[in-house]
Amino acid sequence: MKFTVWATFIGLCIQTGAILYSFFISIFVNPAAAKNLYLGLNLSGLYNYNAWHFAIIMLLVICLSCLKTYITYSVLQIILKTNFVHPFSPNIAALIKKISYVAFGIGVLAVVANAYSEWLIKKGIAFNDLQNYLSGGPEFLFFAGILFIIAQVFKRGIEIQSENELTI
Repeated sequence: MKFTVWATFIGLCIQTGAILYSFFISIFVNPAAAKNLYLGLNLSGLYNYNAWHFAIIMLLVICLSCLKTYITYSVLQIILKTNFVHPFSPNIAALIKKISYVAFGIGVLAVVANAYSEWLIKKGIAFNDLQNYLSGGPEFLFFAGILFIIAQVFKRGIEIQSENELTI
């Protein structure tokens, strides 16, 4: 599991860095870079339509990618800090709760980003593969709810574990 999470974390870091780098290149160096931002993502039509809309969409994509990377980092922290003798610890419970909040933020941000991109599509701007970067809003909202429940279970587990330690 550690290897899988490390590989995912490194992959997401590379993806986030590549998207961020290509965004800065397209804004400050060469606007033609908007044709191939990351793995074929072509937002040149949006850039030609309005640079502000392009910047907003790209910032949404970057924020979503950063938050997903942060969740993976937090999962890695959980894996590294878990003590299987006493699995219910306040640190793990806090990390799970934090992940649920971040997942909720990703869900809300993805829903807003999708609505914004749909609005731009209605204005006649064509995107290719943008939905791959903005998708998952409802799934992350559901994920956040499940993680929040798990955080509450961990909180109760900490209480039971501390009561058992006090029992002779």
